[in-house]
Amino acid sequence: MSSISIRFPRVHARSGTNSVPPTDFIIGTWHVTHSTLPLWKGKRNVNITYKLLPADPAGVQKIDDLVQYQSIDSEKIKSVHGVDTPTSGNPGAWDWRGKGWLMIASSHWECLGFGHTGDDNQWIVTYFDKTLFTPAGIDVYSRNKEGLPQATVDQILDALKGLGVKDITDLANSVFQVPQN
Repeated sequence: MSSISIRFPRVHARSGTNSVPPTDFIIGTWHVTHSTLPLWKGKRNVNITYKLLPADPAGVQKIDDLVQYQSIDSEKIKSVHGVDTPTSGNPGAWDWRGKGWLMIASSHWECLGFGHTGDDNQWIVTYFDKTLFTPAGIDVYSRNKEGLPQATVDQILDALKGLGVKDITDLANSVFQVPQN
């Protein structure tokens, strides 16, 4: 397996540029297999589906963002729906705004790393800023519901800690597995 490369979140950015995933890499369904978000404790089968929306009149390519999940003890599927707008001047970052009654909610998230595993699975590490409703955090996504090999997860967490930023290290140390079944 190749080494894992993680970039600094904009809030902790240093000079230099890091690669960001092309939008077509992000499009599709991802399974949130690891997280620091307290909301996902007691939840399972958390997944996010990203779909391209038609470009707006200014040519901005937004993304439809649908999160679905279940409580550990329920078969009912709950969802959170929003739209991601690319963050100006920060490639690989988006500003999310809720749809419907969640229109008052917003957040900022960015891709810190992405790649492929040896078994043709893909992964993304996202960082999200603190909001009125959630603390800052990290999610690890996998294309496969079964998740990533533990060695890949360990490499991702080590790369996050390797940034040398206390806030990110603290988050990496508090990552928990989100059940998928």
